Amino acid sequence: MQKRLTLAAALLLGTSVAWAQVPVPANKQTNPTVLTGGTLHVGNGQVVEGAAVAFSGGKITYAGPAAGFKPEGATYETVNVAGKHIYPGMILPNSQIGLTEIGSVRATLDQQEVGLFNPNVRSVVAYNTDSDITPTLRSNGVLMAQITPVGGMISGSSSVVQLDAWNWEDALVKADGGVHLRWPAMVAPSSDNSPQVAQRRQARQTGLQEMESLLAEAKEYKNQKKDRENLKLASLTGLFDGSKKLFIHADYGKEIVEAVRFAQKAGVKEMVIVGGGDALLVADFLKENNIPVIYSGVHALPARAGDDVYLPYKMPGLLQQAGLLFCLDYDASLHGSRNLPFIAGTAVAFGLPKELALSSVTLNAAKILGVDKQVGSVEVGKDASIVVSEGDILDMRTNKISHAFIQGRKLNLTDKQQYLYQKFNNKYEQGK
Repeated sequence: MQKRLTLAAALLLGTSVAWAQVPVPANKQTNPTVLTGGTLHVGNGQVVEGAAVAFSGGKITYAGPAAGFKPEGATYETVNVAGKHIYPGMILPNSQIGLTEIGSVRATLDQQEVGLFNPNVRSVVAYNTDSDITPTLRSNGVLMAQITPVGGMISGSSSVVQLDAWNWEDALVKADGGVHLRWPAMVAPSSDNSPQVAQRRQARQTGLQEMESLLAEAKEYKNQKKDRENLKLASLTGLFDGSKKLFIHADYGKEIVEAVRFAQKAGVKEMVIVGGGDALLVADFLKENNIPVIYSGVHALPARAGDDVYLPYKMPGLLQQAGLLFCLDYDASLHGSRNLPFIAGTAVAFGLPKELALSSVTLNAAKILGVDKQVGSVEVGKDASIVVSEGDILDMRTNKISHAFIQGRKLNLTDKQQYLYQKFNNKYEQGK
């Protein structure tokens, strides 16, 4: 019995030590702060050398040349960032962070609901602010994310959160702004008339018919007097007045066109393509219909054997030249989401101008997610979502974050990886 108690106490002690490494959310900003002397990358393509950025009450009050900053009677806490670079916090536009933790532990997975059609599922209520993954994103300058459900044909609603909060209510930036549609893959024509292929074709057709009926019901429901609310239909009504966006997950060109026309026929006002592997092939169609793209395949192999092996790296620059509004996503792995700035850096190496690459992970993402009035660039009136790096934030060699602020609150940039590095570095130093 004594042995069991000792073991339990040891486990509790080990758990409490591990918990102690999770940074506590920052306190609300109380003192006005000014960052001075650094190079400001606004996020909209502009660069200001020798800049000052001031913020008070969580909002930016000045952003421009340091010589033009006037405190106007307030006492500012001055942070000298000379030789460093000031950026807007980056935004991960399509992520299961806070919904998924350890792939082999079922109790930590809450990113998917059963069934094909779950528009009423709200991913944000399952968002875990205590995830060990979140601090690793902040350490690389990623301060916001859209929390996206997966599974089925209509996975549910997504919300935009900032990545430093006690609970999901505090984290919310924009609630339930998008509905996510996983467009079913086409069944390629072939001479194979096996029952399995026929079954796949039939399942796809049945799913599309059911989805068409569901959207028609929701559109009718929007205009009806309601004795009792239907949560599934109510969650879709925003698609018909533009208050919600339909995020269509599709890569193949024909599927992108098919999905957009399907949604237009149903009366959907605002759409976004997520994935967009063939977006360049249908760029004229997307531009004509004013549909932006969340492009997910920069660090990937080409989709077709005959493609240029560097095509995924070049794609952001080509999308920019085609005149599409796009942002970049990192979907290779959840734990790799911290590498978001470096896929933008890859795009720079293959033709996308550096400041436009920065916009592809900041302001463009904010525009596509509908939060550009609040965040996405370092401009007066916006939230003080700001990162200071010792060097180029898009280069893994120089991305060294010295300061980060969310709504003016100074973040603790410690994360589990840094803690473990320091722990074992000390161990082996002691052994020398």
